[in-house]
Amino acid sequence: MTNELIDDLKWRGLLYQTTDEEALAELLNKESISLYCGVDPTADSLHIGHIVPFLTLRRFQKHGHRPIVLVGGATGMIGDPSFKADERQLLSEEQLAHNVAGIRSQLEQIFDFSDENAAVMVNNKDWFGKMTAIDFLRDYGKLLSVNYMLAKENVATRLETGISFTEFSYMLIQGSDFNHLYDHYNCRVQVGGSDQWGNITTGLEIIRKTHDEHAKAFGLTIPLVTKADGTKFGKTAGGSVWLDPEKTSPYEFYQFWINTADADVIKYLKIFTFLAKEEIAELEKAVEEEPHLRKAQKTLAEEMTRLIHGDEALAQAERITAALFSGDLKALSVSEMKDAFKDVPSFEMAKEDRNIVDLLVGAGISSSKRQAREDVTNGAISINGERIKELDYTIGSADRLDDAFTIIRRGKKKYTMIKFN
Repeated sequence: MTNELIDDLKWRGLLYQTTDEEALAELLNKESISLYCGVDPTADSLHIGHIVPFLTLRRFQKHGHRPIVLVGGATGMIGDPSFKADERQLLSEEQLAHNVAGIRSQLEQIFDFSDENAAVMVNNKDWFGKMTAIDFLRDYGKLLSVNYMLAKENVATRLETGISFTEFSYMLIQGSDFNHLYDHYNCRVQVGGSDQWGNITTGLEIIRKTHDEHAKAFGLTIPLVTKADGTKFGKTAGGSVWLDPEKTSPYEFYQFWINTADADVIKYLKIFTFLAKEEIAELEKAVEEEPHLRKAQKTLAEEMTRLIHGDEALAQAERITAALFSGDLKALSVSEMKDAFKDVPSFEMAKEDRNIVDLLVGAGISSSKRQAREDVTNGAISINGERIKELDYTIGSADRLDDAFTIIRRGKKKYTMIKFN
C-alpha cells in the first residue's frame, strides 16, 4: 500500500528506516494521527542539523496530522549516549530551564499551534519529575532485560570506553516517553534521526509490553544530512549554524544557505523547504542551464531565512548582501554594518584622529606610504561606504560608528574593520 506523504518523504530523501512501512501507510490513509519528535536541551539553541526531523514532522502537520514536539527537560538531565564517544557533562536545573525556554521559542517558528490539527509542545520533566526512583524501577525497569539493552548499537559502541548507569538508563527513559505519549495523546509514531533508531524501537517494545496485542505504534528515522564532498553539514569556519539570531545572525544564516554548492542545493531544497516538486524541478533545470545566476541557492536562502527568522530578518539579510555586492554601505544601519563585517580582518587602535595615509599603513591595509597615497588618489579607498580621495583627510570621531569601529574598503572586495579602544 502506498501513501502520498510517505512517497513524498522518499522523493525528498527523508526516509531512512520504518518499523512497518506498509502498515504505517495504511494508518495514514485511514486517519489523522498524532506523532512526535523530541530534542534534549543540551544548549539554549538548536542548530540547523537538529531541525530536519522537526521539518519532517511539520510535513505531517501539513497533511492533516497532529505533531507533538517534546523538549526533554528530564532526558536532558541524563544525557543520550547514542554514538557519543564520551560521557556528557551534566547540566544544572537552572541551565536546563534556560535551554528549554530558548528551544521552545524556536520550535514555535516552525510549527502551527493554532489550526485544527494544532501542534502540542510537551516537556518530559512534567511526568518524570513527579516519579520516584522506586516507582520508575518497578514500573519500567522490569520491562527490559539488560541483555536487550546491551544489544542496542547505541549502547554497544560505548562498552569499550565505558558508560555510566545514568546514560545506560537513557533509552529506557526515552522509550517510556513514547509510552506516555501513546497513552495520553494517542501518539502513534516517533520520528527521529537515524542515530535514534535504538531509542525509538525501545519505545515500541515498552508499548508492546504494557498494552494488548492490538496496540499499533511505529518508528520512522531520517538519514544523516551530508555534503556531496563528504564534509559535515551545518558547520562553517566559525562553528555551528544556530537558529538563535544572537549566535548566528540572520545575515550569516542567509549567507550559509546562499553559499551552498551546486552539487548540494537541490538535495537541500528537497530536505529543508516545503516547495513543490514542480518548483524544485524548475530550479534543478536552472542549476544545469544557468548556474551563474544561483537561482536555486537564492531560493533556498530565502525560504530558510523566512522560516526561521521571518520576513523582516530576510529583508535585512538581503539588504546587507546587496550592499556588500554593490559596495554601497550607506544603505546599511550601524548595527547592520557591525553584523556584516564582524568576520572581516580587523585592526585595533586607540581613539585619536589620524591622517588617512598613516592609518592605512598602520593597519596594514596599504603596504607603504607611497602605496597608500596611490590608493587614495586613485579612489580605491572608502570609509564607511564613502570614497575618500583627499590625502589630507583625517579619520576622526565622525568616522567612528557607535564610537567603536570604522569600515575601510580597499579596491572592490578587501574590507577591514578598525576597532577603537
